Amino acid sequence: MRSRVLFLGFSLLLACGCQKHPLTDYRPLDQAGMWSGSIEQLKTLNTSDGEIAQMVKLKQGGVSDDTCVALVSAAHAKQHPFHSAESVASLMGASYPEPQILEFARADQLDAISGDAVMLRLIGLSDTTVQTVLHRRLQGLPTLGSTSLSRLKNTGLTEKQILERIHQGMTDEQAEKEARLREAVRNHSNTSFVRIQGRKPR
Repeated sequence: MRSRVLFLGFSLLLACGCQKHPLTDYRPLDQAGMWSGSIEQLKTLNTSDGEIAQMVKLKQGGVSDDTCVALVSAAHAKQHPFHSAESVASLMGASYPEPQILEFARADQLDAISGDAVMLRLIGLSDTTVQTVLHRRLQGLPTLGSTSLSRLKNTGLTEKQILERIHQGMTDEQAEKEARLREAVRNHSNTSFVRIQGRKPR
């Protein structure tokens, strides 16, 4: 009977500890310059070796300790490990501040939004337009993708006009149609017949 109880207790211990990472090596974080207090916080989050490797990449990219810990915490709150170091690095490279990157993470949108967010910077849109697009996306509201925004901008629309279309709920399909129409009108206006006067005979 006693052996049976011990067996059941051992089995329960294994079952409870199957998601634990007691042998995680935190030394790479210390070597990457993370403070011991932050490492202790990651230990309480039961960080895995894979996540440690992700954190090392972030530290090497200049991400603060607090943001590193918050990113792991946000991922765990969504029931998955943190694996988005590359997305964070891309956003940092495009001058997105850490608080906004955390906003993406807490919405579980880091990987989904990072590519378009970087493209919005490359298009040359103002901060106001960029923030409008990203906040609408985080709220689940219809908005335009970076490709559509770039094409509309290249047809000569001002940012004010683009924002009006965004607030009206324009879709990428509608943007494509308008862009084609504006391009056709522009191309037609550039092909007007101009009579070239020849030299007068002497």
